[in-house]
Amino acid sequence: MNGITRRGCAALALAVALATVLAACSGASGDEKKKQVKATTTTSAATTTTLAPPTAPLTGLPDASGGSRTRSALSVKVENTDAARPQAGIEQADVLYEEVVEGGITRFVAMFNSEVPPVIGPVRSVRQEDPDIVWPVGGIFAYSGGAPVNVDAINAAPVKAVDENNGDVLVRNESSQPSRDAPHNLYGLGPELFALGGDPKPPPALFGYVANGSPPVTGQGVLNFHVGFDPGYDPTWTWDGATGTWVRAIGGTPQTVTGSGHISPANVVVQFTQYTAEGEAQTVGEGDVWVFTDGVMRTGRWVRPDRAQPAKYVDAAGNPILLRPGRTWVELLPIGAAVDVTAAPVPVTTVAPATVALPQR
Repeated sequence: MNGITRRGCAALALAVALATVLAACSGASGDEKKKQVKATTTTSAATTTTLAPPTAPLTGLPDASGGSRTRSALSVKVENTDAARPQAGIEQADVLYEEVVEGGITRFVAMFNSEVPPVIGPVRSVRQEDPDIVWPVGGIFAYSGGAPVNVDAINAAPVKAVDENNGDVLVRNESSQPSRDAPHNLYGLGPELFALGGDPKPPPALFGYVANGSPPVTGQGVLNFHVGFDPGYDPTWTWDGATGTWVRAIGGTPQTVTGSGHISPANVVVQFTQYTAEGEAQTVGEGDVWVFTDGVMRTGRWVRPDRAQPAKYVDAAGNPILLRPGRTWVELLPIGAAVDVTAAPVPVTTVAPATVALPQR
């Protein structure tokens, strides 16, 4: 019946009959009693749902462009001697691991995803601990050779390993950088390295974060702290409340990068780490951890039973220690090395004297 149900048909007949009876009783013609019937329409406002922008996996920060979700992680092995300073691009690393290598010197594994610096370096050789560091994020790993056992290890990791033989993405004497002698003059080209297309895309998160814009975390207030690597490699991190970051200095001088800018991540994690007799950091296992965020320090344990998973940071009760969204530096400090903390003074609270009303005599 063309869209009308049985029940609808019956109701229609009843309405027609009732209208006929009413017209007969009125005794008036339709023209005399004609009335305008105005239809009333109701317009409901459309519901608009605003979606939050995606977040960059290695920083937890909003990424309106979504670029961080379309590319892999890029990890670059970077030198940290006087001959290599100031370095290029490391201030843009989402995450950076500082490790001890031979002779007490330190080197960096700088991980990029949310930003693509044009130049990164100087690039140096792979070490035995590097495959475990980059295993959870995969992607691309750029380095400049190394001992055969270490080269074999990085080639066995779930990364696209790129060495100095690939002259399209790792170049000597890059024109924007200071003139340096080999081996301190090898640089990675960020866009070209990302174009190699490692997997997965995007990388998984390495840390848990508090909600972006949430109030500061609570803990022991800290003005600055000194990380006890060997002299010349022992940074002091100073809290800058205006920017919400920790500013890095070596020997009392802020550690800068080529061009402009300084190193100032939102979080610094001191992960007390066992090193083998050969000087290789053991990042699978567990140990003590001090986490510096929002101008305070929290202590706990790092736990990583499997190299395929990142370390988890937990407090004494087993609750996650969450970081502030932003860049993070992880100091793989040998067990037994000192961390000297300058605590922030406890705020002075002045309480007005209570006024007591005396009874009237």
